[in-house]
Amino acid sequence: MAAETPQHPTHVPLAGVIGMPIAHSRSPLLHGHWLKTYGIAGHYVPMAIMPEHLAEVLRILPRAGFVGLNVTIPHKEAVLTLADVVTDRAALIGAANTLIFRADGKIHADNTDGYGFIANLRQHAPDWQPDDGPAAVIGAGGAARAVVASLLDSGVRELRITNRTRMRAEQIKAEFGARVVVYEWAQAGNMLQGAATVVNATSLGMTGKQPLRVPLDALEPGALVNDLVYAPLETPFLAEAKARGCRTVDGLGMLLHQAAPGFERWFGQRPAIDDDTRAAVLG
Repeated sequence: MAAETPQHPTHVPLAGVIGMPIAHSRSPLLHGHWLKTYGIAGHYVPMAIMPEHLAEVLRILPRAGFVGLNVTIPHKEAVLTLADVVTDRAALIGAANTLIFRADGKIHADNTDGYGFIANLRQHAPDWQPDDGPAAVIGAGGAARAVVASLLDSGVRELRITNRTRMRAEQIKAEFGARVVVYEWAQAGNMLQGAATVVNATSLGMTGKQPLRVPLDALEPGALVNDLVYAPLETPFLAEAKARGCRTVDGLGMLLHQAAPGFERWFGQRPAIDDDTRAAVLG
């Protein structure tokens, strides 16, 4: 892997996040905190990039001293077609969130969302076991695909999924195989019966979005419940799950953990994910 590490000895290394819009991103706070904590001479900048300019931007930025990028909506799929090297997990998920501009001029695309998701669960629920029972995932978008891939890879034997548009859930089943069971959106509450791990992988419940209206009566006390939404930090979904005796993990840790591999590749330091990191990102 050493050959893929970017080396621009005459430049202060630059990294950033591209998307449209981008003003809401917490990534500059996160990477800025790590750069300051470790005394690294580098910068991390948010960039609003229109889709029609994406290919040109990816050609130009390495020449300006950039060693890599985080990628968010709407570019996570498009960068796969522009990268020279795509990791197996990025290809499986169908999206990339981390780019490395290599010293040999090649663009290396990876997806660390699934890694961040599992690392967050393991940090905040260290006794969690993937094979404790079925997992239930609400949603079938890009984030859900990363969650599904990582749960199956971790050893979950049955993965239940539901989505407002059933076809997207069926597509995930077609790609990920027999362990995936699709539930109708109207039956989402039933999907939680006996589930040991429950994940909201939609934006429902986020500040400014519609609430998540899945009934939680069938939630098992002791189940591990995670929401990828982290604004608010404790969503109504998590608050109700906690009131029903479930263990809950908020979504902020996934953001922090998915960022660590990229930071390490760009700046040469594996960052710690601790209370100071959380506080810095929460502002």
